[in-house]
Amino acid sequence: MENANTGVTKTGGPMVDTEMKPTSQRYVLVFILLITLLVAYLDRVNVSVLAADNAFLTEMGIKGQPIQMGMLMTLFLIAYGFSNVLLSPLGDILGPRKAMSLSIVLWGVSLLIGGVAVSFSTMLVARVILGLGEGMHWPMQSSFVKNWFPPHERGKANAVWIIGLMVGPAIAMPFFTWIVQDFGWRASFFVLVALGLIPLILLWFRTTDYPKQHKLVNQAERDLIEEGQRSEKEAEAQAKNTTLWDNMKVFIFNYRFWLITIFYFCLASIFWGTMAWLPSYLKVARGFSWVAMGAWSSLPYVLGVASVIIFGYLSDKIGRRAPLCAISMLGASAGIYFGAHAPDNTTAAILISLGIASIGIGLPSVWTLLQQIVPGKAIGAGAGMMNGISNGGSAFSPVLIGFFISVTGSYVGGLMFLVGLGLIASVCMIILSVQKY
Repeated sequence: MENANTGVTKTGGPMVDTEMKPTSQRYVLVFILLITLLVAYLDRVNVSVLAADNAFLTEMGIKGQPIQMGMLMTLFLIAYGFSNVLLSPLGDILGPRKAMSLSIVLWGVSLLIGGVAVSFSTMLVARVILGLGEGMHWPMQSSFVKNWFPPHERGKANAVWIIGLMVGPAIAMPFFTWIVQDFGWRASFFVLVALGLIPLILLWFRTTDYPKQHKLVNQAERDLIEEGQRSEKEAEAQAKNTTLWDNMKVFIFNYRFWLITIFYFCLASIFWGTMAWLPSYLKVARGFSWVAMGAWSSLPYVLGVASVIIFGYLSDKIGRRAPLCAISMLGASAGIYFGAHAPDNTTAAILISLGIASIGIGLPSVWTLLQQIVPGKAIGAGAGMMNGISNGGSAFSPVLIGFFISVTGSYVGGLMFLVGLGLIASVCMIILSVQKY
């Protein structure tokens, strides 16, 4: 029998203290989000390896046609951006658990189509479906963090799942090189279908939209989360928003939201632009061997994992996010600029790797900023709009880099385009830094 006032239970022997420490289900949740994003980025990077596989290029009829090869990534990103903006509000209606599960089902359908495709047009359809599914998935990651973590823990929480963004590219190249070499390009799609079942099962059976719905969350953990969110929810309640559009208007007409979106567009353009062109730059412009090129191409993302972890923790410690975002893009610009002008190849590779890794300094903070500005009822729509505009726009970054390379006759011209984007992003965050964000 338990005494409700003392939290002590009589068991027929000594009195036993039954006051419970908070459970840690929110940390289990964020680990599931990490697994989900990691698998998502394996799906995305798959075609980067296939673009170097002669059997795939020959069967698709695109061998020696770089524009068609680029369309595999560009169409994915366009569909991804469209889905982020227009389908993410569906996640606010369904809830993040159902919306993310639906997204993964769409991934599976797209990968099955890709695995059996016999024409390039069919493969493009598969990429579009993948973009639509993954576009609805990403904003729900932010919804989960908003629902499950008090504001002072969100920097660390965002850092954990965003690690998948860096780990995915770091391991995808050697993993898919092995799969394609030993089992053929079609096997890579079927392996991804099987891997997609892991986050689907975890999400469906081990998560809920809110902590209060989860059977393994005890009262102490619910109290910890709800107390931390109290002032935030009171402020949202005072706004008296009643409809999704009412909630969306709060951030659509907030210039700070657009500063964050411009920042993230620049960040995404640097991320996708370097992912598309770094191997070629190292091989052609710097003369690295094929093996060395592969090793140096993965280094930025290995370093990026460390930067995400360290600065995600620091963002919660200092309670300020915009300064870290500004430092992130200043670091990216500096690394790419000095790397492009470095006299020797190894120094160039190291500096550019450090520049790309600097992106990780701002990744946890930018999502925490978004969660701070956008009301909870519209966080899916807000995250979708920011991510959709940013990634949809960044779909053209690889093409623009190629344009500047052709105009200037040097890879340096394309890299300077990225330096300019980094400086624009820094200005946006300096403005918010002055406002104490």
